[in-house]
Amino acid sequence: MEVQETRVQTDRVLTIPNILSTARLFGVPLFLWLILRPEFGGPKSDLWALLVLALSGVSDYLDGMLARRWNQISSLGRILDPAADRLYILSTLIGLTWRDILPLWLPVVLLAREVVLVAMVWILRRHGYPPPQVNFLGKAATFNLMYAFPLLLLSDGSGPLHTTAAIFGWAFAGWGTTLYWWAGVLYVVQVRRLVKADAAAD
Repeated sequence: MEVQETRVQTDRVLTIPNILSTARLFGVPLFLWLILRPEFGGPKSDLWALLVLALSGVSDYLDGMLARRWNQISSLGRILDPAADRLYILSTLIGLTWRDILPLWLPVVLLAREVVLVAMVWILRRHGYPPPQVNFLGKAATFNLMYAFPLLLLSDGSGPLHTTAAIFGWAFAGWGTTLYWWAGVLYVVQVRRLVKADAAAD
């Protein structure tokens, strides 16, 4: 079921939540660079990368909370927030796969879901509908993956801490991937119902 937003949506651009979301977007290339530094002869900067990711998580919470509390939910914010989430997930997938921390099949499975979602958005636009709102399962999947990837990054080493991080990291990755596809299936069902309703109305 979709999460319904009862507050008024505006077209304002310069709001605190939008500034926070934009700052998160600027953190994506920095985060990826920190992950990949060892691959290009630089020092290992995983802790700095984790700090950037933690700050991203804090700003993600703040921009949503402030947007609701201050009635600053905007059309731009509805684009920036999920875009930042997806870019952090994509950059983490690239970095961890490049460093052989993740097997290739995991990013393939997650990116395949994104391809399906892009196709659904295209179909909705053809029928005059906006992109679907983020549902609870989609948010839960993102939270699980955002927990999984830092833990898997921390697992790159030897010792009890790294082993524990690997166990919990793969648990969150499994839950997140399952929920990610579950949310994707719900989007497909929603689009199918809308398209069928349009066909029946014609």
